[in-house]
Amino acid sequence: MKIGELSRATGTNIETIRYYERIGLLPAPARTDANYRSYGTEHRSRLSFVRHSRDLGFTIDEVRSLLDLSDHPDRDCGEADRIATSHLAQVEEKIAQLSVLRDELARIIGRCRGGLAGDCRVIEALGDHGQCENPH
Repeated sequence: MKIGELSRATGTNIETIRYYERIGLLPAPARTDANYRSYGTEHRSRLSFVRHSRDLGFTIDEVRSLLDLSDHPDRDCGEADRIATSHLAQVEEKIAQLSVLRDELARIIGRCRGGLAGDCRVIEALGDHGQCENPH
């Protein structure tokens, strides 16, 4: 299949496909006589793996490590578990940070009483970090 077909089949931007090729996440495809890229089912599967991993928030380096494990099915999967567990911990930390931000924003908005911008509690709070109840 051509790059446009691969793009449509995986929901991946053409420039992203080319980028993944440049950085080695996706192997370079064969070329046709007209010098078009010619992708096979292995490219589609690998790109789907990369896309799903990226959609879950894994970094390029983490995806590279996971692909390496996938390319060597006889290896122990403990490294994949370590990568996923570490990523989950990062996600949980971000959720906790976002929860603090949500609460602080709700508190600031709750102080708003309308009126003129010069008297706005939201603008006042944004201009003075000391008014925040929690570090963020």
